[in-house]
Amino acid sequence: MTTSAIRVLVVDDEPAIRRALRPPLTELGFEMIEASRGEMALELLRTEPFDAVLLDVNMPGIGGIETLRRMRTLAPRLPILMLTVRDREEEKVNALELGADDYVTKPFGVRELVARIRAAVRRVQAPAAPEDAPIEIGEIKLMPSRRSVTRRGQPIHLTRKEFDILHCLMSRAGRVITYARLLTAVWGADCREEVEYLRTFVRQLRKKIEDDPARPRYLLTDIYVGYRFADAQMLEEIPAGGDNPFLGAEVEEQGASEGRLQ
Repeated sequence: MTTSAIRVLVVDDEPAIRRALRPPLTELGFEMIEASRGEMALELLRTEPFDAVLLDVNMPGIGGIETLRRMRTLAPRLPILMLTVRDREEEKVNALELGADDYVTKPFGVRELVARIRAAVRRVQAPAAPEDAPIEIGEIKLMPSRRSVTRRGQPIHLTRKEFDILHCLMSRAGRVITYARLLTAVWGADCREEVEYLRTFVRQLRKKIEDDPARPRYLLTDIYVGYRFADAQMLEEIPAGGDNPFLGAEVEEQGASEGRLQ
């Protein structure tokens, strides 16, 4: 039985970007449809089925962010990845908060782009699991009903907030969760700006679940944007100690200040 090609709608006003993407995406089995403006992309979305959208943030006309907003109304579950430029973290966060599934930073490599598209499509197509179902990714197993975590079968002692952070990330494995969204989920909306305090908890979590906390494979940083927990497919593509195709860089945050969250 043959698998149908993943249909990707590429929305970018730069013809050079679209021309550069077509050969590698086609070679890798994707079907690529082009749009040069958000308005054109919305018309296509109303009449044709797509498996994923690659959407440039900075375009003439209604622009990428407004296009994203309207696409989410038309297709709430459609995987949408944003093309952004480096050093525009506020754009990335804004897009994620409005419902983008992921983002790719220009300039980007085809390997990174393909990995992110496939991961986004895979997450949407996966059947929904019960909220209290155990989550097992690699050597980490989290059991929500027992509020317990094991690594290689051995129990890991986590504080209440460490468990809540890990649960939030593992239940959305593969997706980047913005700092503000993670802080709101664990501590409440009043604490959505306490990023330095969150980093302290993440460092402690890495010490407990990673072989090398300075080069994490599970709990990954999207710099200045948020965190994501690697899903099973990502782990296969991130060899221990190797390069990570899902992130432009990985850093261990330094100088986290003391906070007052409980």
